[in-house]
Amino acid sequence: MKLFLLIPYPVKESPSQRFRFEQYFSLLATTGISYRYQSFWDLQAWRILYKKGHTVQKAMGFLRGLVRRTWVPFLLLSYDLVFIHRETMPVGPPVFEWFIAKILRKKIIYDFDDAIWLANTSDANSIAARIKWHSKVASICRWSHKVSCGNAYLADYARQFNPHVVINPTTIDTDHLHNPALYPPQPRKAVTTLGWTGSHSTLKYLDDIVPVLQTLEARHGDSIEFVVIADKAPTLALKNFRFVPWRKEQEAEDLLQIDIGIMPLTDDIWAKGKCGFKALQYMALKIPAVISPVGVNTEIVDHGRNGFLCDTPQAWLSALEELIQRPDMRQAFGENGREKIIRAYSVRSNSSTVLGLFKKYN
Repeated sequence: MKLFLLIPYPVKESPSQRFRFEQYFSLLATTGISYRYQSFWDLQAWRILYKKGHTVQKAMGFLRGLVRRTWVPFLLLSYDLVFIHRETMPVGPPVFEWFIAKILRKKIIYDFDDAIWLANTSDANSIAARIKWHSKVASICRWSHKVSCGNAYLADYARQFNPHVVINPTTIDTDHLHNPALYPPQPRKAVTTLGWTGSHSTLKYLDDIVPVLQTLEARHGDSIEFVVIADKAPTLALKNFRFVPWRKEQEAEDLLQIDIGIMPLTDDIWAKGKCGFKALQYMALKIPAVISPVGVNTEIVDHGRNGFLCDTPQAWLSALEELIQRPDMRQAFGENGREKIIRAYSVRSNSSTVLGLFKKYN
């Protein structure tokens, strides 16, 4: 079988791509599926895409991507299946998807891991958001042979337009990446580290948790610290705050600095589409997770066994304080959490689901 992947970003750069399908490339090859991919944004454009300014460079990157996409119809002629992650073009109507499905008559596997049919404007993408054409998600679902969704909320949306929907969760490589056994043991320390990891677009979710962290600082002083691992430093009114720039090469090792991982979310329709990636990372590394009970989060964390689900400031405060004061609970939650990820959200456990997307496609 020959598979062509049309993806937004350069390979090995975007977490969305790395943890949804790129980590299965070797599996595809060993099962007789040959593949080729083409990204819309090249590496040069990707490096400045979500930074303010650089308007001319972004425009040139867009034009280069558009030129690459114009060759797609010729490239696809000898391929059996076309895998599309999110969209073939970052803006505008689904012209390429329509041509692939209706003119070339190729079978499309459509994959998404966010509620991308909704507008979610940030400072970095406010101009593009006006011309995103969010309604195209429904059309692409209709034209697809199968739709691969990161959770049940996304799958329910897709089933309005296509009955062939597969829940394909974002997964963790618990053997070769998020595996504590691969890294040097963390030195014993007097400070308990609470931590969060994410991107510039999700930093906003920290705002509501800052008052809780301030209360913890007032109670515990210098015996706790808060670490943010991200591609942009936030401004937080905390005394014991440390920023660690996100580095792909150090991704898991940097996370191992954290004793307690948090994932606050607002309970809205956009957040319901998220796939719980932060919680998956924490738990795979034996880090107890304290998260908001929004969307798939309630399926990932078993409250009181491998983490806590908190929906009020008082609940957050109580959960974090208990974990700060009880290292034995942190250890037990960590062990239980990793076992859950290996069993339900690992590359190992999800391989058959991924392969099922491409088998028996006639």
